[in-house]
Amino acid sequence: MKSISQRIYEYGIVPVVKLEDAGLAVPLANALMAGGLKCIEVTFRTDAAEQAIRNISQECKDMLVGAGTVLTVGQIERAVAAGARFIVTPGFNPTTAGYCVEHGIPVFPGCSDPASIEAALELGISDLKFFPAEPSGGLPMIRSLCAPYTKVRFMPTGGVNDRNMNEYLSYDKILACGGTWMVKEDLIRERRFDEIERLTRNTVMNMLGFELRHVGINCTDEGQAFQRARRAADLFGLEVKAGNSSVFAGKAFEMMKSETCGEKGHICMAVNNLDRACAYFSERGVRFVESSRKYSDEGKLKVVNLEEQLGGFVLQLVNK
Repeated sequence: MKSISQRIYEYGIVPVVKLEDAGLAVPLANALMAGGLKCIEVTFRTDAAEQAIRNISQECKDMLVGAGTVLTVGQIERAVAAGARFIVTPGFNPTTAGYCVEHGIPVFPGCSDPASIEAALELGISDLKFFPAEPSGGLPMIRSLCAPYTKVRFMPTGGVNDRNMNEYLSYDKILACGGTWMVKEDLIRERRFDEIERLTRNTVMNMLGFELRHVGINCTDEGQAFQRARRAADLFGLEVKAGNSSVFAGKAFEMMKSETCGEKGHICMAVNNLDRACAYFSERGVRFVESSRKYSDEGKLKVVNLEEQLGGFVLQLVNK
């Protein structure tokens, strides 16, 4: 079973929600899930927070729900009793952090300086919130902190939005980004759940960054691969470049020297993060050709094929 941290990493984005009306919690959660995010942090900044968490945990079984802006042990107890699966605190409080560790509750305390990071590490907590992210120095500050604290990962929140989230997420020490841009208070209050779903879907697509990389075309042999590559090069003014198993015409066409995967070949799509893309597809019931998985020397997934074909072409995912 995946850990809470792993699930949050794969989702990549944690919507941070302030709810004044617990009755809006379930339609909000449904809008987020329809948009592609099955994770939510309900902040304990209103009296409705506890009941909102309870409503979501009872009615939306697929949603990973956590409690944010938690300041006391009492709030932790109420949140967990209501169904919260993780706790997020704005700063590092040894009492609340220690209570969570003692009771096996995943906790992400806010740490934006060496002292609080070391206090968290002393308790065995290495996945931390970085708040407020932009006013605290943003990604440059996170990089500086991760230089001596190599085992730490951060969840930046505060000033993170749809425009700068990929800058954060491109750094391997970022667990996920927290934010409110797709769940603004006025959208929730006005029950504009279709708009929340649209913004969420746009955010997920922006995070994944699907991009057509090239089309691989199966050929019977090396001669045919060169012939087709040269023709494509002539048509579009491209350079022919031979490799071990294929011949490229520019970057768009890969002529395979033999009939490999797919009836006709493969369509290669590049993504910002293969782990998150695989999780996204898995949530939708898409299966992968496990034997197609290839890893870098560092153990990072770098290529995988989907089981299904599109027009006789295997769909292949690679990291950008």
